[in-house]
Amino acid sequence: MWAARRWWLPSAVADELDRDAGSPGRSRRTARDRLVDFCCFLAAIAVGLAAAQSLDHRADLPRALSVADQVLGALSCGVVWLRRRHPLALAAAMVPVGFMSDTSAGTGLVALFTLAVHRPFRYVAWIAGTQLALLPVHYKLRPDPDLPYLGIIAFSAVLSLSVVGWGMFVRSKRQLMLSLRDRARRAETEARLRAEQAQRLAREAIAREMHDVLAHRPTLLSVHAGALELRPDAPREEVARAAGVIRESAHEALQDLREIIGVLRAGDAGDEGRPQPTLAGLDTLVAESREAGMKVALAQRVVEPAAVPASVGRTAYRVVQEALTNARKHAPGTEVTVTVTGGSGHGLTVHVRNPPPDGEVPHVPGSGQGLIGLTERATPAGGTLRHGPTPDGGFEVRARLPWD
Repeated sequence: MWAARRWWLPSAVADELDRDAGSPGRSRRTARDRLVDFCCFLAAIAVGLAAAQSLDHRADLPRALSVADQVLGALSCGVVWLRRRHPLALAAAMVPVGFMSDTSAGTGLVALFTLAVHRPFRYVAWIAGTQLALLPVHYKLRPDPDLPYLGIIAFSAVLSLSVVGWGMFVRSKRQLMLSLRDRARRAETEARLRAEQAQRLAREAIAREMHDVLAHRPTLLSVHAGALELRPDAPREEVARAAGVIRESAHEALQDLREIIGVLRAGDAGDEGRPQPTLAGLDTLVAESREAGMKVALAQRVVEPAAVPASVGRTAYRVVQEALTNARKHAPGTEVTVTVTGGSGHGLTVHVRNPPPDGEVPHVPGSGQGLIGLTERATPAGGTLRHGPTPDGGFEVRARLPWD
């Protein structure tokens, strides 16, 4: 369909649209160009024939000048076919030719129109201004037998200005078409980039949420399963307790996974499922870790903890959860200290620290995405999160969250 429509567009517009579509512009003329060129050729011939008939009725004009005038007019009609390739050169050449030959007036007008379509106004102003300045001299030397001197000058000036105005209108219309096309292309590109960015942010949010929700439970499973593997002769009560923790952790992980999958399928977070954790859930989180065999000391010194915004409390919960998970994997058997302080107007500070582990710790795979995700949670809200080893060989995570 585009190939068929291209033949009826101006070549300049068609080449620009080809470049927009990703294909190289073709310089060959379209069917529309050939039709317009043929019409301009006929118009130049028609004006030349009319001027030739006027020359035949002028007895004061020598026969040699009349023949020379018509020869120049015929040659100028032939160069109309070059108007698209060399519009400025043709228009400049037609200024002296038009001054010497009345039958080339049609070609002069066509050249002036082509110049106005394909070149900036400064070139049109110079050529048209020169032609208008030569009109009084031309008609003084070769007066028109049918019209008065001032009348023929005014008629020629109006005709030339009309041709220039028409050409500038065509040029502005083409530029507007290309401008609208360019703006539409930029809008499509920006919309595609916004969509890609939204998809990327959504994927990052989903990955961060799944890591925060699910990483804690499988770590408990891994720790207790490893303990059972290393101590197959453990007392029955200890084995039963570890199996209960494994069962409960697996159940909670499956429940969290079902909720996340349900949200993804629905495409809307909604209000279904269990509520998101807040600062009040730290006691339950610490108790859960203690049941798994961890040593955790929790110190909450928060003024009016019930007034903590939900988003701030949820981020603080995730920080503690991720820090406990990392301590369980990389420093088993150590006592983890969790300190939460702050108040309204002063911000909320979360500090989780663990000493170095005793002896060699088995390698536990980890990608560090949890701490990266926590940083992505804290930074956009105006908070900060720092983590790293301590001088004694331990590890600490310190987060400061805004609380207006």
